[in-house]
Amino acid sequence: MSRLQLFGRPYVVFDPKNKDHRAHYHNFVVNKSWGACPVRFVVDDDHGDLITMIQRRLIEYYTNKEFGFTVVKQQQTIRPKSKKNG
Repeated sequence: MSRLQLFGRPYVVFDPKNKDHRAHYHNFVVNKSWGACPVRFVVDDDHGDLITMIQRRLIEYYTNKEFGFTVVKQQQTIRPKSKKNG
């Protein structure tokens, strides 16, 4: 293990319910840098980049907070192709 890894910022999954995480993102938006952030946020596999992931989670968090319900993701149904006679 490298000495740099011992002193690096810890990896954390972004949690929109965590006030500190929201504050770290706000500082990033204002300063356009993660330099003052004491942690490194992890990107989930289903998201392309960190900023998009955080924005989507914040949108969902504040929408649920305002309207009091969770957004249900609809599954896409695939219909089988019909066979033509003849």
